[in-house]
Formats: sequence, C-alpha cells, structure tokens
Amino acid sequence: MSGIIAQNTLDNSGLVKAPAGGSDAWTFISKTTASADATVSITSGIDSTYKLYLITLKDVHRADGSEAWLGFNLSTDGGSNYDATKTSNLFNTHHRENDTSASISYNDAQDLAQSTADVNISTGIELGVDSDASLCGTIYLYDPSNTTFVKHFLIKTAFMSYYSANPWTVNTNVGGYANTTSAVDAVQFKMNSGNIDAGDFCLYGLTT
Repeated sequence: MSGIIAQNTLDNSGLVKAPAGGSDAWTFISKTTASADATVSITSGIDSTYKLYLITLKDVHRADGSEAWLGFNLSTDGGSNYDATKTSNLFNTHHRENDTSASISYNDAQDLAQSTADVNISTGIELGVDSDASLCGTIYLYDPSNTTFVKHFLIKTAFMSYYSANPWTVNTNVGGYANTTSAVDAVQFKMNSGNIDAGDFCLYGLTT
C-alpha cells in the first residue's frame, strides 16, 4: 500500500506522506491558483524526475455566465500547443439535493477516439455558479517522459452542478491515454466557455 496519500493538504506543504513503513512518498512540486483566468497551465515540473505525477484540483469554481464544463489537455512542446491525440472513456454518478433522482451511467457521448479535443472532466454537465459550488478532483499522469509508450491518465472529480432549481452532486471518472511516444511536459485546464473564477491546481511527483 506504499505511495497512497495519507495526509493530503492539497497545498504547498512540501510533502504528502505515505503510510508508515512505506518507501514511497509524494513530493510537492508546484501550486497554481486561478483568478478569473481563461486557462490554467502547468508548464514546468513535469519531466523525467518521476514516473508518476499527481495533479490535485481544489475548490475550482467557474465564473458566472453561460453553461460551461471543465476540460483538460496535454502538450508535448512545453505548452506551445495543447493538442495531444487522445482516446478516453467516462462514467459518472449523480444525486439530486432534493433526493428526487440518482443514477450511475456510462457516458459514451463524452468519449474521445483519437481526438485532439479537451478531455471533459466534468461530464458535460455545467458546473454550479453558486458561491458554495466547486469542483475537486485528482489526475494521475503515468510516466509522461517515456519515449517508447503512450501516456496513460486517470481522472476523478466531484462537483456540484446547477440544474434548474435542483442542484445535484456529480462524481466523474475518466480513463484514457495520449497516443504519443513524445514526452508530455505540460498540461492545461480551461472551461469550454468563460473563465475559471477560482481554484488551486497542485502538482506532485512520486518518489519510488
């Protein structure tokens, strides 16, 4: 069970500790805080130092405006372009605040098949704009500097969505890969419409 986050403060605390007796540890690399930004990019710290990287998303809030969801993409040229060719799949669960509806479903409409489009990490459902609404989640990026194999990623998010007068909580799970043998060295987040009003994006590397 080594390498599991045991004390995740989701900020620049320096180190996220592994369980006692484990030899692995997550090392804090950087923190980026959004403030009414069109995009949030991590363009340094993703290199050959670690075989596994973790990005944590805390209290990501979208700006008021039109319906919008949060996207994720990868770069192989230091952030000049975020257009990696990706294949992915997505399933989600939801539960209304008023307990009138709950479900689990495979959302094939959000699948990517050799596409350069952003990975939709909030299901295609609009994020809530209420002051108490936000998205939190984790993204694992595996061996991004490998120049032999494709680059796998696993994404898990939870957020409140606004739907008419009945908000709901949504849990989204995405798995996939960037179909490139070039090193992935940067990632970017953006809404499909409008700005990212707030949120912390922290990068960690796993020492093994």
